[in-house]
Amino acid sequence: MPTDGATDPTQARFLKSYEVRGTYKGEIQRPPAVTGVKDTIDIHCHADAGHQDPLALAKYASQNGMGGILYKSIAGDIGPTKSVRAVQEVLNRWCDEEGVRPIRCWAGYNIARTVKPPSVEATRKQLDHGAAAIWMPVFMSANTLHKVGVRRGVADPTADRPNEKTPPLPWDQAVKIGHYLLDDHGKLKADIRDIVRMAVDRGVALFFGHPSHPELFALAEEIDKLGYRRAVVDHPFSPFIDLTFDEMKQVAKIGIYLNFTFDEISPLLGVDPFKMYQAIRHVGVEHVTLSSDAGLPLFPNSVECMRLMCTYMRAFGLSAEEVYRISVTNPAAVVGHRCAA
Repeated sequence: MPTDGATDPTQARFLKSYEVRGTYKGEIQRPPAVTGVKDTIDIHCHADAGHQDPLALAKYASQNGMGGILYKSIAGDIGPTKSVRAVQEVLNRWCDEEGVRPIRCWAGYNIARTVKPPSVEATRKQLDHGAAAIWMPVFMSANTLHKVGVRRGVADPTADRPNEKTPPLPWDQAVKIGHYLLDDHGKLKADIRDIVRMAVDRGVALFFGHPSHPELFALAEEIDKLGYRRAVVDHPFSPFIDLTFDEMKQVAKIGIYLNFTFDEISPLLGVDPFKMYQAIRHVGVEHVTLSSDAGLPLFPNSVECMRLMCTYMRAFGLSAEEVYRISVTNPAAVVGHRCAA
């Protein structure tokens, strides 16, 4: 087993960790106040049932000076746009009483939350209702089913234990059950192209979801052809995406943002934050955003996740201006928001 710190990744991570622990001094934290998140915009936040409460989170984010939250998912049977609008209305009244600036809340729309195929008409309806972002298939993508499996009831409606998770599915089975964006010729399906063009025409953010590499690069080719600059690849280190540094740079050169998340550096995935910093340096801060991808009880709340993301990147070498760029300016561009002066 190697013992040389230059060749043993675990030892190298340990050494770098103690280098930044001993040298970086940020603002003193005085819980429950959170410093280091002023004006930040979290463009990948979960607030499903059983996750963090969307209104409580919005209040906490407002108290600590954040700029906004894009809810990728939110609890409620009235749809994402109506649910987020309800949160914003209550938040605005509460903030007025408390004398604090409310964050801006945006709703995202996942085009494929079930086995039902993505629909151009359903997507148009959500955009008409005010959705600020579209997510390509996530947990019902064929790639997700192939990597981590799915509830047995989805794979087989007659299953005895429908909520039990299957093992990762063979690719052929995953494609039959889940959503795959390409046709038999390896090109984007017509409905997917129409949804991409709809996002461009409406000027809303387009997130790639959990695509396989062929799907990802086909989407990137379409974005390049259309010259769009509000497309995003989430968690590029995640096993769902798994891009090399050079592949990240290839995507970034098209004008697509790489959205690095707390999920990646959490104990669940365990990406080295220094490696994330190196990736950001490799692709350039102009092509990067930071977000939480939080909501599950296994993670800190999204406000704390944003603090940690910003603090890690500062500690490992980004300047204050660069962190502002990737946590405020670039996320604002993704959601079409004009930052407060």
